[in-house]
Amino acid sequence: MSDNVLAMQQPLSQLAEVQAQIQSFDAIQIAPNPITTPHTQAVDFTSVITETLNSVDQQGRDASAKMTAVDTGQSDDLVGAMVASQKASLAFSAMVQVRNKLLTAYDDVMKMPV
Repeated sequence: MSDNVLAMQQPLSQLAEVQAQIQSFDAIQIAPNPITTPHTQAVDFTSVITETLNSVDQQGRDASAKMTAVDTGQSDDLVGAMVASQKASLAFSAMVQVRNKLLTAYDDVMKMPV
């Protein structure tokens, strides 16, 4: 009879271990997937593009103002003006690359047979 009890206890202990593992998985919080979660907020493409364009434009204006201040002698922060100029240049280049990719994607979609 003790062999039967031991034979039954081993699967029961394994079952208890599996149940404990399952309960620990239930405690894990998984971030919602924005693609499959129905309560996500819609992203407005126009507003994203407009905000990006405004940000790039503002960086260019700030860089220009800093360069003008250095040129007129109002500021001696040449390094800050050059860094701002490089940031504005990099932002503009990135924006142009995104525009080129969007135009290429648009052309590819337009060339698809219906």
